[in-house]
Amino acid sequence: MATIKVKQTKSKINCPKDQKRTLAALGLKKMNQVVEHEATPAILGMVEKVKHLVSVVK
Repeated sequence: MATIKVKQTKSKINCPKDQKRTLAALGLKKMNQVVEHEATPAILGMVEKVKHLVSVVK
């Protein structure tokens, strides 16, 4: 499987609780933190849900 790097680019302040939980499930705790995951459908769905808060880094 291919891997993707996900970077949190915006704050989770004033976001709904489900989006905060999604960021936590991705392993993102701080701004500008980068985590690496396998590009599975579950991970890609989580990234799509919080796409306004994160970016995919190459």
